[in-house]
Amino acid sequence: MTLQKMSPPEVALQMQTLQDWSYDENSGSVTRKFVLLDFVRAFDFMKQIAIAAEKYDHHPEWRNVYNKVTITWTTHDVKGMSHKDIDMAHICDQIYSSFMS
Repeated sequence: MTLQKMSPPEVALQMQTLQDWSYDENSGSVTRKFVLLDFVRAFDFMKQIAIAAEKYDHHPEWRNVYNKVTITWTTHDVKGMSHKDIDMAHICDQIYSSFMS
């Protein structure tokens, strides 16, 4: 299956399935800031995202400052959003929820 850029209506529909993520139309990306208890937990969170990113061959743009991790997903190959970005955002949310319980 060929990776394709999502149309604006597809992006709008998919964004309804994501809480706390913001869509940047100019860059064709979604971003969310995660706040964890401390740096060690933030690093563990990033490690789990990195393992998932390798598994799905789709890697984030991210930033970490102490207990905060900001993650951005976009698909450079299509110059915008693909279903991989939405899938990985959901995976981030699932991993994050395991840190909050």
